[in-house]
Amino acid sequence: MLNRKMLFKLVNDLVMTVLMLIAMAYYITGTMIHEVIGVVVLVLFIIHNYLNRRWYKVILKGKHNFRRILQIGLNLLFLVAMVVMMICGILISSDLFPFIPVNNDMIFRQIHVQSAYWGFIIMAVHIGLSWGIMINSVRRMTGITGTSRIRTLALRMLAVLIVAYGVHSSFEGEMGSKLFIYNPFGWFNDDSAIRFILDHLSIMGIYIAGTHYALKFIQRQEHRAVQKN
Repeated sequence: MLNRKMLFKLVNDLVMTVLMLIAMAYYITGTMIHEVIGVVVLVLFIIHNYLNRRWYKVILKGKHNFRRILQIGLNLLFLVAMVVMMICGILISSDLFPFIPVNNDMIFRQIHVQSAYWGFIIMAVHIGLSWGIMINSVRRMTGITGTSRIRTLALRMLAVLIVAYGVHSSFEGEMGSKLFIYNPFGWFNDDSAIRFILDHLSIMGIYIAGTHYALKFIQRQEHRAVQKN
């Protein structure tokens, strides 16, 4: 069983991830709900960093292999994306922080949107790096100890379907444009809330699965190299 601190960490991260997805659907939720969710995400992000404060203390210590360097880089990029997104979000706020005077708010709005989408992608890759640990935690919680070829095959087929739908959703939702192209008028979306969440979860699935299996491939190659030597 997981201890309470680890369980709290998982719940905090899960809630933060779900709320970030909902916040991205701001044309569906409306401005007020979007801003309230944004404040809650900020609080959860601060809690996340506090609970993982030891990571900052040991960032330069120990051995820095490929996985650790990648993880450090992603964590720092995610931190920057979140900080930029939150600062710009407060500056362009029209409901919770209307008293903050800002000129050229279109620029801050664009930075807010692009940093949110970059944070979304980086977060998915970050989850992919820790996917094996998360799966093992779920196994301990559910009491699954043995292996099953049928279960493994079914999960891999599910992963393929999610990735395929995620690729479709990426092109349909113009994900590349949201990451790289300046659009002063913002990005509108007329999908239902459920469709929006499913599409973005599947897009996350691309980067989670891609990172997880790429990491497994690299680890196998490193293991074979060690065996040859």
